[in-house]
Amino acid sequence: MRIHAFALALGLAAVGTVPALAAAQTAPAPGAVITLTDALALARRNNPALQTSTNARRTAAAAVRSAKGAFLPSVNSSLGGGYREGRQTFFQGQAFGSTNDQLSTDAAVSANLQLSLATLNDKRAAQANQNATEADIAAAEQRVRNEVTNQYLTALQAQARAALQDTLQATTQTQLQLARARLQVGSGTQLDVQRAEVADGQQRVASLNARNQAAIEIVRLFQAIGIDAAPDAKLDANLAAPPAIDLAAILEMARRTNPALGSFRAREESARRSQASARSAYFPSLSLSANVSAFTNRFTNTGLLISQSQASTLGAKASCIRSEEVRDRLGLTNNLAQCNAITFTPSQEDAIRTAQSKYPLDFTRNPYSLSASFSLPIFNGWRREQQVEQASVQRRNAQNDVRGQELRVTADVTSAYLSLSTARQTVVLQEQNVRTARTALSLAQERYRVGAISIVDLVQARGDYERAETDRITAVYDVQRAFAALENAVGRPIR
Repeated sequence: MRIHAFALALGLAAVGTVPALAAAQTAPAPGAVITLTDALALARRNNPALQTSTNARRTAAAAVRSAKGAFLPSVNSSLGGGYREGRQTFFQGQAFGSTNDQLSTDAAVSANLQLSLATLNDKRAAQANQNATEADIAAAEQRVRNEVTNQYLTALQAQARAALQDTLQATTQTQLQLARARLQVGSGTQLDVQRAEVADGQQRVASLNARNQAAIEIVRLFQAIGIDAAPDAKLDANLAAPPAIDLAAILEMARRTNPALGSFRAREESARRSQASARSAYFPSLSLSANVSAFTNRFTNTGLLISQSQASTLGAKASCIRSEEVRDRLGLTNNLAQCNAITFTPSQEDAIRTAQSKYPLDFTRNPYSLSASFSLPIFNGWRREQQVEQASVQRRNAQNDVRGQELRVTADVTSAYLSLSTARQTVVLQEQNVRTARTALSLAQERYRVGAISIVDLVQARGDYERAETDRITAVYDVQRAFAALENAVGRPIR
């Protein structure tokens, strides 16, 4: 596995694709070799903290939709029904209302729209907050990449140390056999054999602990990824050396692309829009509204309506006859025959029944209404001034946050760059130390073979080699960690 696979994984993630392993299965098969690319792809899909951060994208998108929806009218509808008992109401001795039970239904639709400069600024502030959320998600992805990369390196380092301890155990076994051989030929002592046995036993314990620590680091790697550990999983230790880096170019890249810095800049833009929205309270706002409603009703006792209509017809006929009889007695012309023609016909009864049967879908529309108004607040007890001042302070604070993050990014990138340079130099020195210690151990083994030195000197030489090799392993992975820290400070893959 080469480090450039780190950048490849991030590039694939940017276009919405994943490596074949992550696309094919949630967890690697038992005994599979997991590369750094695979680990990063799996973490991007499964890390709980990253998934929680990603959920903020939906909230931000909903806020933007809501802000855009302020430019559309809000539409409300209502549908209601009622029942009134057929009993008259008395007011100041007068009876009002019908004696027939009544059912009624009302329906209404209204639309309202309010427009102001604050509406426009709120939309832009929501878009800026959405950009800040995307930057926060990118920063969370970078943190997960850094965590997984460091844990991957830690697991590899633990495996390398375990391999070293196994090698040293083979060395102590050889030394024990040599001590026993010298004892048999009379050139050694029983004390040398016992010391060799103690050294071999201690080395066995060290090997056992090293292998256990390597297994623990593998488990912690899967924890960082966000999945259960795969049995007998293996890591790819083929890591390439970091490329040559120009500090000025890296600083410029960090200032342009660091997601945390981008988040602060987006929130500064949101604060600027919020300040403009607060100031827009000094300008007029436009309100538009439209309303339309309808109603329908029916009486529960249709027979009572027919009876009332018949009684009303008979009353009209009787009144007409009385009036015409009076005219006739006075010798005036009259239309008494027409009064006799006043009757309640079956068609009138059918009309009453038909009108009652149309409930509840036959609505009668009320007059619709349209309105428009401008509103210009003049004085509201200095609340506008307070809101403007609060928004101004928030914007200044956001500007300070941006400046502080810029300084932090510069310091982090510079520190990581210096640490990387130092780690590279340390590797060169540690490799020289290992070569020297290995040569010294070989010479000590030959001298002990011929009896020139004691077992104590041989154990000392082996301890020197162990420390030198351990320090070299640490230095090698410190280079990779320093490079990962540099990428984390920049906020994106460097290659």
